[in-house]
Amino acid sequence: MSAYYQQQYLNTHKIKANAVWISDIHLGNKDCKAEFLLDLLTRLECKTLYLVGDIIDMWSLSKNFYWPEQHNKIIRKLMKMAKSDCRVIYIPGNHDMNFRDFVGEKFGEIEVHQQAIHITADKRKLLVIHGDELDNVIRFNRVIKCMGDLAYDLLLFINRFNNKMRKKLGFNYWSLATYIKNRVKNAQAAINCFEQAAMQLAKKQHLDGVICGHIHHPNIRQENGVLYCNDGDWIENCTFMLEDDAGWLEIIHWSDIAKREKAIKLNSIHHAA
Repeated sequence: MSAYYQQQYLNTHKIKANAVWISDIHLGNKDCKAEFLLDLLTRLECKTLYLVGDIIDMWSLSKNFYWPEQHNKIIRKLMKMAKSDCRVIYIPGNHDMNFRDFVGEKFGEIEVHQQAIHITADKRKLLVIHGDELDNVIRFNRVIKCMGDLAYDLLLFINRFNNKMRKKLGFNYWSLATYIKNRVKNAQAAINCFEQAAMQLAKKQHLDGVICGHIHHPNIRQENGVLYCNDGDWIENCTFMLEDDAGWLEIIHWSDIAKREKAIKLNSIHHAA
């Protein structure tokens, strides 16, 4: 978190931005960190909000219906933001691809697009896609992929239990799945391959860069003059990306901010006493 936004948060408890990108929320999935996202949305003020796919996890819902009230609150909040001064652009992903049938239409005031071109305050043109369009570049043997999916589901299950215990002990959120993924060479190779393919796509379209989600790996990098941005997810990382009024792009881990806010409140109470 930059000094500017850290100070802004400490002073106002609001996050103000020119544009914000959020993806891979996976509403309808038990591992969705809805409480962190809802906290962010209540504090967020931006001109444009991009929902970069996998907002609703239709895959999970088809297997096991799970839809708590917090997930309803997130949908209502997004609809309310779209009716205010915030332009909300929804780019469906592979887990909510059914909504691609509605490209060019609106849900309330939420616009549905296949992809978008975002022009930053400093005039850079960035392609906005979910990222599943690039799956062919990181395709593995079917058996290996199946084993990987099962291992990932197991990690998320353990992660859920681990963070319940951490919360009881007063510790902040921590992703076991991300920790392990960052240390597995094959996973790192697949991530790098995906990032390279995304930058090549932007380059072919004569754009300055690309913003996506899909792989649950937040990152900003620039290579050969092409910018790659991934806003992360709300299953493992609780991250989003924002652009300030000068065109500065930054990834923010919201669970860390929620932890910081708790410390600020405790300090305020202590000093008041």
